[in-house]
Amino acid sequence: MRIKDTLNLGKTKFPMRGKLPVREAQWQQDWETDHVYQKRQALNQGKPSFVLHDGPPYANGNIHIGHALNKISKDIIVRFKSMSGFRAPFVPGWDTHGLPIEQQLSKQGYNRKKMSVAEFRDLCRQYALDQVEKQKKDFKRLGVAADWDHPYLTLTPEFEAQEVRVFGQMAQKGYIYRGNKPIHWSPSSESALAEAELEYKDVKSPSAYYGERVKDGKGLLDQDTYFVVWTTTPWTIPASEGIVVAADYDYAVVQPAGETRKFVVAAELVSTLAEKAEWQDVKTLKVLKGRDLEKMTAQHPFYDRDLLVMLGDYVTLDSGTGLVHTAPGLGDDDFKVGKKYGLPILSPVDAQGKLTAEAPGFEGLFYTDANKLALKKVIAAGLMLKQEPFVHSYPMDWRTKKPVIFRSTPQWFASVDAFRDQILAAIDQVSFSPSWGKTRLYNMIRDRGDWVISRQRVWGVPLPIFYGEDGQAIITPETIDHVANLFAKYGSNVWFQHEAKDLLPDGFTSEHSPNGKFTKETDIMDVWFDSGSSHQGVLAERDNLTYPADLYLEGSDQYRGWFNSSLITSVAVSGHAPYKQVMSQGFTMDKHGHKMSKSMGNTIAPEKVIKQMGAEILRLWVATVDTSADMRVSMGGFKQVSDSYRKIRNTLRFLLANTADFDADTAALDFNELQTVDQYMMVRLNQVKAQALTAYEKYDFATVYKTISSFITDDLSAFYLDFAKDLVYIEAADDPKRRAMQTVMYHSLVALTKLLTPILPHTAEEVWHYLQEPEEYVQLAEMPLVEHFKQENDLLARWQKFMTLRSNVLKALEEARHAKVIGKSLEAKVILYPSAAVSDLLTHLDANVMQLLIVSALEIKPDKTAVPEDATDFGDVAVKVEHAPGEVCPRCRMTRTDIGVDPQLPTLCGRCAKIVAANYPEAVQNGFDE
Repeated sequence: MRIKDTLNLGKTKFPMRGKLPVREAQWQQDWETDHVYQKRQALNQGKPSFVLHDGPPYANGNIHIGHALNKISKDIIVRFKSMSGFRAPFVPGWDTHGLPIEQQLSKQGYNRKKMSVAEFRDLCRQYALDQVEKQKKDFKRLGVAADWDHPYLTLTPEFEAQEVRVFGQMAQKGYIYRGNKPIHWSPSSESALAEAELEYKDVKSPSAYYGERVKDGKGLLDQDTYFVVWTTTPWTIPASEGIVVAADYDYAVVQPAGETRKFVVAAELVSTLAEKAEWQDVKTLKVLKGRDLEKMTAQHPFYDRDLLVMLGDYVTLDSGTGLVHTAPGLGDDDFKVGKKYGLPILSPVDAQGKLTAEAPGFEGLFYTDANKLALKKVIAAGLMLKQEPFVHSYPMDWRTKKPVIFRSTPQWFASVDAFRDQILAAIDQVSFSPSWGKTRLYNMIRDRGDWVISRQRVWGVPLPIFYGEDGQAIITPETIDHVANLFAKYGSNVWFQHEAKDLLPDGFTSEHSPNGKFTKETDIMDVWFDSGSSHQGVLAERDNLTYPADLYLEGSDQYRGWFNSSLITSVAVSGHAPYKQVMSQGFTMDKHGHKMSKSMGNTIAPEKVIKQMGAEILRLWVATVDTSADMRVSMGGFKQVSDSYRKIRNTLRFLLANTADFDADTAALDFNELQTVDQYMMVRLNQVKAQALTAYEKYDFATVYKTISSFITDDLSAFYLDFAKDLVYIEAADDPKRRAMQTVMYHSLVALTKLLTPILPHTAEEVWHYLQEPEEYVQLAEMPLVEHFKQENDLLARWQKFMTLRSNVLKALEEARHAKVIGKSLEAKVILYPSAAVSDLLTHLDANVMQLLIVSALEIKPDKTAVPEDATDFGDVAVKVEHAPGEVCPRCRMTRTDIGVDPQLPTLCGRCAKIVAANYPEAVQNGFDE
């Protein structure tokens, strides 16, 4: 029989051999069957609350890596809080309305124009519910602990009812109004869009420099003079109604050689324009201030229309001519200045982006095709000075990825101007991580215009607005309350199933409808109003949640999205922000630094990673990256994380294997009974606890991982567990030194398992299954407490000095290995030549230094007075390495000179023979196989 077998060491009933994809699913099934999430909530009843409000992902398609990053991050936080003295429920949510679902049904062959709105909406609803179930399965497979049986969906009657009430409260305060002004319009979606629904990318547009002849120069300009304007949207020239200049700029009247015409251009841009127009010998005839040009008129390039010269504060000299072509119906700045000067608002473009009869000669042309015709007309009029492509950032519909335009149409708006100062003040009460998020959100609210909340689609919450016979909009507390109650009972589809009279309160009358006839609004609300109302539809509605939430955590794009819309609606109805803290994360990029996109084919499905490596690898990846910035993602990166995971897993296996015969209740030693090296490790363990817990509190997962990983790699694997084998494998089972090490191992195992639970719940649960702790599941335990011990600082300082000495000895051993003096370190004899300080350290260390260095012989000289030339001098100590004399003991593997000192055990060294003879007499009697 083997001597090691007599101790039954190095073996454990706990396999931990991987197969994560299989084992994770089994644990998740156990958690669900045993209602572990619900048990955790019951344990936390009465504790302080911590609520992380889930920003709803859009219910369309399987989850992507960004979804996984977001949900895992939330899960880590909520699990930590749940194990740290907080009642931390987590209610997942889904955004279930909007254009993408309509588009998906169209792709499946459904034509919404050939069925009733209510029928089409029923199809949308079912599609959304199917997508929710698909994504729910994906999220649960990540190991996310949540109230999966009671998520919130923006399509549920109770949520829709609360959204209507939010709208009603805002309307009652005067924050909702109908206006006709330019908004972002998506021809591809045939709907208005809010700023949050835009993406920007560089595009190449046709730009043109052209002249507009002066008609009335107020005695300062002649009619042979031309205002030179510049545009990157020639299709808007048919809607041109004016020219805008800056009051304080200097404008030069110039005449190039060979030209009979004169031109007006910003003085600073004369040379730039001359180069583009290939003018020679340009003479400046006079210089006027912009204010001198105000209310002059010019002739439209190809229509019988006067163009008014106006003053505006948005004119720049970065590009163009300093004179801005102005179409008030097709641009925001144009609209504002046009309204100021009393111009009509001409918007000759329809919902599909085609020009209308208000632009004679352009009827039916898509706006990009109208670019070409407008330029031809300018050329035909002899007014073109220069055409060239211009690359600039341009807004795109974030869903269709196609360009949007500015288009003036009647829309419903939520006023931001009406209470902007209140919103900005609310931001000051919120903490942000990263800190720059505060400035970003503040600036967005400060600079944003009013929010266009109406959409010309069908799948969403209808705007609860009625109209009287005179066209007046009717929004009263009575109508809002009635509609909200109808939605709560029947869902918002009731709006499309009944006439206006059936949706109004019984006996409702209005001065705007003397005959009692009413109509209803057909537009729906912006989906950002849906999700932006979740503080009322979820936080304020559910008894187990709190409002405001403690934390909102989403991608950095949500500063213009959910963070923004939620803030506006919350301040509008409650006077405060919906969150106490906002945390944002960067985007997932491919290995080349490109944003991941299905259209680019550079995405990695979480399902692929899970099938190959397990969800734990995804979870550990989240804990290793800096989520405050954009993150590069690749399968190679996940493989590296998998290697790191394996190191953690193997260390936990080792700790389990070597505490298999350890009863924590009866065999554990008090701190004062431990060897000093064991005490040092206990102090280090408590440092790790403190550092990890502090990092968790800051949501700094990377520091949690680094702290735990460093302890496992450097303190345990590379030091303590390395020399531990000489004790736990060799000494008698109940030897105090062995029990001391097992005490440290067990405490480390319990603490590490708890600390790793938020990040690696499946692995932690598997470890916990083999421990002697009272909780059935580690998720039902609490985070470890940080302990402190007498004179721990002195102990740490002493052992940190030893670790420096050890590092120097290891370097000397490595040099000896390269020189073929030794093979393994147990073949070595080390001779130390210490300074006085190192000598004093070794004297007071109270430890078996030879054992700690894992060598077979150690000699410590009195001082450094006779250091041989072949020793390595490290300053405080010189180290000489020799091959240890003697033979290798097959049991302890040390090179010893006392092999066979016990004739009954002739192959063992004296130490091993003594241990075996005293504790395993059957091994002596029966013999053994080396």
